[in-house]
Formats: sequence, C-alpha cells, structure tokens
Amino acid sequence: MNHFMSTRAGQLVDWQGHFTSLADAIERLQQGGETTLSSFAGEQSDFIRFNAGKVRQSGTVSQGKLTLRLIDGARQAYSTLTVCGDLQQDIDEVSAALAMLRQALRDAADDPHLLVDTSAWQRTTRRSGKLPDPHGLSRIVGECARGLDFVGFYAGGTIVRGFASTHGSRGWYEVDNFNFSWSLYDPSGRAIKTTYAGDDWSDAVFAAKVEQAAGRLAVLARAPRVLAPGAYRAWLAPAALAELLGVTAWRGFSARAQASSRSELYKLHVGEVALDPRVSIAEELELGIAPAFNEDGYLRERVALIDAGRSAGTLTNARSAREYGLTPNGALAEEAPTSLAMQAGGLADHDVLARIGTGLYVGNLWYVNFSDRMNCRLTGMTRFATFWVEDGQIVAPLDAMRFDDSLYRLLGSELEELGAQAELLLSDGTWGERATGGMQLPGILARSFQLTL
Repeated sequence: MNHFMSTRAGQLVDWQGHFTSLADAIERLQQGGETTLSSFAGEQSDFIRFNAGKVRQSGTVSQGKLTLRLIDGARQAYSTLTVCGDLQQDIDEVSAALAMLRQALRDAADDPHLLVDTSAWQRTTRRSGKLPDPHGLSRIVGECARGLDFVGFYAGGTIVRGFASTHGSRGWYEVDNFNFSWSLYDPSGRAIKTTYAGDDWSDAVFAAKVEQAAGRLAVLARAPRVLAPGAYRAWLAPAALAELLGVTAWRGFSARAQASSRSELYKLHVGEVALDPRVSIAEELELGIAPAFNEDGYLRERVALIDAGRSAGTLTNARSAREYGLTPNGALAEEAPTSLAMQAGGLADHDVLARIGTGLYVGNLWYVNFSDRMNCRLTGMTRFATFWVEDGQIVAPLDAMRFDDSLYRLLGSELEELGAQAELLLSDGTWGERATGGMQLPGILARSFQLTL
C-alpha cells in the first residue's frame, strides 16, 4: 500500500509524510518546558446505501483532523483543527492554535490526575487490503440481490491514525478495510441481517453469504412460533454475543470502574463469581484492527481480561493509574476494549443446528441494556433472525421477544459449548468518522436462555 492519499486541488497528499512534517514543526514551535501531544485521525472512505438491491446513495469522504494537547507543568489544554493538506497553511493553523492554548493555560487549574508517557518510541502499522471498487460492488450486489428485497450499507476505504509527542514518540496506523451490513426482507416485514467485514474482499464469499440468508427467507414466510416466557436451549451467534459483550465492556473491564465499585463485572473481578473455565477473553492488539498507541503517548499492550473463567486484568488508562496508584497499560480514556477477542471452542458451524436439537437459533439481539448491573444481568429483544429449531431443523421464525439473563449464567453454568470459528466483527461506527476496532468472537450454545415476554 502507498501512504494514504487524498486529493487536494488536483494533487496527492501523503498524509503520513504530512503528519511527520507537522510534528517536526510543532517541536520547533515549543517554548520553555512545554510538551505537546499531537493526535491525527483521517480517512478516505466510500459509502454506498442500497435499497431493493440498487444504489440509492453513494459518496466518498476524505478528511483529516489534528488534535493538539499542550501541557505545561500540571496544566493542559486541547484544540482540534481540520487539516487541509497544504503544509505551510497547516503549520500556520497549528502555530495559531498553540498560541491560543498558551493563553488558555494561564487561567487553567492544575490537573491532579495528569499523567503522560515521556519516553521516545517509534511504532508503524500499515496493512493494505483488497477492497471492492464502488462500480464493481454495485454490479455484484445487483447480481446477487436479483429478485430479493436487499437493503444494506457499505463503508470501506483507508483509515489512518497518528501520534507524535515533543518527547520524540512517533506512531502511525494505516489500514484498508470494509464493513458491509445488509438485510433481506420478507413481504411480512421480517428480515434476515448479515454482515461481511474485513480487509480481503471476495465476490464469492459475499455471494455465498447472500445465498445462505436467502435460503432462510422461506422460513420467514411461515407462521411465526409464539413461545411462552421461560428458559430455552439456545445458540447465540457471534453477532448476538457481541451485543451482550459490547454493552458489558463499556465499563466492565475498566480499572476506574472497578476501583470505584461501578464495574458491571465487579463480582467477577473480586472473585465472588467465576465463568466456565473455557472462557478466555483478551484485549488482543495483534488483531491489528486498532492502533497500538493511545492519546497519552503510551504504547498499547495485550491485556488478558478473563483467563480460564476468572478475572485476569483490567484496562488501565493513565489518569486512572495516577488516581488509584495503578500501572497504565495503554488503555484509551474510556477504558473500553477496542480489540476484544474471545477464545473459540469446538462446535463447528455445520453442527450447530443438530446440537441445538430443539430450541432457539439467535442471530442478532437488539436494544440491549442492563436490568441489574451488579449481577451483570442484561435485557433486550430478539427481533430479526431468531428461529425456532426442532430436531436439528429450522422450522419457524420467532416473534420478537424480550430476554432478561445474566452474562454470568450464559458464560458460566449454562455454557454448553463454544463455536469453533471466531468471527471478526469490525466496528461499524461512522459518527464523525469511521471507527477503528471491533471484536473477534465465537458463538455460544447455552443450555438455557431466559425469555420474559
């Protein structure tokens, strides 16, 4: 892959080289004992929205922004500006921003929890990918979705993140990837949702996913099975498990939340409960789906979070480390995982229905939130792509139902088997910019899953 390129007045901009030049200029602009930490976020992405298998909206976004963090003693101030790609113009903007920050620092109070890494390091991650071009994607969607009510959203391209400090650290992260999610609708209004994400696009893989989902549309047309509230044997597909773990991970693995007794996994961390010994979860930076450095200047480490069913660690940001006397491990400010990976098991995909026997196949969960935080109990809706299985065969769709169950149960006493294939689920966030990160998860077979109404 060439360095991330964007267009500016008909010319190409090398964003890594541009960011390096800005970082060098910022070092020259330093005064006295100041420290400046610079963070860059940019992308060049294609976005395509489909309806009825046809392109309804498409566009390309090319953008870059630079956040300056000026530190003097125990005082700090921030400024974020758009980077245009013209070096002298951007240096002038940076110089003006630094002058404004120096003014702000005069009235700023000391920050008692300020802690940044002052070591000098170099870290570069650059991974090229095979992405579909917009015209080719439109063609393959049109072919595969012929005769189907196909509704979807594609986002793909190059994402970059950069870091530099006036102590000499330099970090660069540049990857190509895509995230495509779509639903096939039945005339009843029910739908089957599917996602395809990664950095190596294959028309054949996409076509197979559409064909597999289309094969289940006939089931959606059947009369839905109405179940009474109760406990049912269930397979939770990786996307469904991601909803449960995603909500839990907002604070569940946070050192700050644990130190203040607000972590939803508090009982796990203090040893009051344990999960099944086959459950191991880590913040796995080697997945390469998030930068291996943070905004405080720390290199990020792999962190074992759950090992053999027991708490093994927390995500510790520098501020939490300073406040609670801990050691930072490169966690972001929110102390939520960005590369959550769960160890797979031995249940092959083609054996899932047979192992369910009679029970639920849960493809997705929706509107998940906590019903009892201290017992890590979650509630939400089954909605689409949930089926009733009898004798190892999908026989009917399930009407949307509310569930209410504890993650401690689902990954503990009720865990029968882990799926053999851990699926990569990239973050599909696009608020302001395409997000990095995601999860790599297997599905789980639970002996019982609580439906409430």
